[in-house]
Amino acid sequence: MASIIIIPILIVVIVGLSSYLVHKFVLRDILAKRSINQTLQKYNIKKTPSEIIKEYYENRGERLSHQEIQNIEKNYRQNEPEQFLAMYDAIRDKIKDKEK
Repeated sequence: MASIIIIPILIVVIVGLSSYLVHKFVLRDILAKRSINQTLQKYNIKKTPSEIIKEYYENRGERLSHQEIQNIEKNYRQNEPEQFLAMYDAIRDKIKDKEK
């Protein structure tokens, strides 16, 4: 008798939890990545976020591994998406200063 109530509740809990986890870890990241790529295209920036990060840190004199670049990209993508434009501006300003 109790299994008639418990089994549907467990199924709903499992489906709800798995949907939440898929949204939190997969869908949210995909939507954030898409949004950043659209923003970069909007401003006619031909570089990818990882290229921007790599070039920005190289201009600062720091060498990052591929894994570190991916971690920074994911953090910025999910928490501080405006950082990509700020880093790109810093790279562009540095190039303009070198030309002068």
